[in-house]
Amino acid sequence: MALTSIIKGTGSYLPEKIMTNADLEKVVDTSDEWIVQRSGIKERRIAADGETTGTMAIEAAKRALEASNLTAADIDGVIVATTTPDRTFPSVAVKVQGELGIAPGLAFDVQAVCTGFVYALATADNFIKMGQAKRILVIGAEKMSSIVDWNDRTTCVLFADGAGAVVLEAQENKNGLDGQGIHSTHLYANGKQRELLQTSGGPATTGDAGHVLMQGREVFKYAVSYMADVVEETLQHNSIEASQIDWLVPHQANIRIIESTAKKLDMSMDKVVVTVDRHGNTSAASIPLALDEAVKDGRIQRNQMLLIEAMGGGLTWGAALVRF
Repeated sequence: MALTSIIKGTGSYLPEKIMTNADLEKVVDTSDEWIVQRSGIKERRIAADGETTGTMAIEAAKRALEASNLTAADIDGVIVATTTPDRTFPSVAVKVQGELGIAPGLAFDVQAVCTGFVYALATADNFIKMGQAKRILVIGAEKMSSIVDWNDRTTCVLFADGAGAVVLEAQENKNGLDGQGIHSTHLYANGKQRELLQTSGGPATTGDAGHVLMQGREVFKYAVSYMADVVEETLQHNSIEASQIDWLVPHQANIRIIESTAKKLDMSMDKVVVTVDRHGNTSAASIPLALDEAVKDGRIQRNQMLLIEAMGGGLTWGAALVRF
């Protein structure tokens, strides 16, 4: 009988400060119409001065534990997906572990930018399936506002801050695809395309974090293509039809990319979890934020099939099939 990783509970945290497109019009030469037309974003959350990726991750983790009816004592691993850590080292994961009082065990960060949460989920799933951990906190957390150039109207209007978390728990699956849990994960990267979406610096080059640089048109083109490919691969791998998917939970980068993926699946947008209009692009935090929102408002129900997918800098992309 195979071990599987079930999502025991979800949690999220969003900063209080809301920055609307009208607010951005005062900062850079842009307009609400321009931003909405190209991205679907109407507003986004921006962290307060004292808030960090770590503090947001901790809040999301607390809420995921609460939703799971578990405590820190029940957790034996922490994996955080982030591209904006509080410090070069130690990792955000050890900060979460230390602040929550989780016992010594595995704790590390994963860096795959916007695909980070899918990478972290797959990594945690493999630890659990190998019997090396029983319950792992998987968190996506970002303070993207700290690495955008607020004079660059092509990027500063897109990115935002927040954190989302899930608790994965080992469970025996006797029912195959009908059973709860992560049924497959599919991860990719193409390093030859790394310059399409990157930062202007880093510790070993400029000595600072740098700012986001993006070739938007090229990134959009590959996002549509790669998402279609990995979604098709996930369906084929599990021998299922798109009609068997209850919810698409995509990375929230751009409404047009999301709509394109839904169209490829012949899926109504009513079955797609969309938060990009209110959250903006929170990179690795976007999928767990969207997942938690749809769980909390009752859209996503237990035993429904979820298709999770993302693409980010690297270029990286990936998907996961999960029965919630």
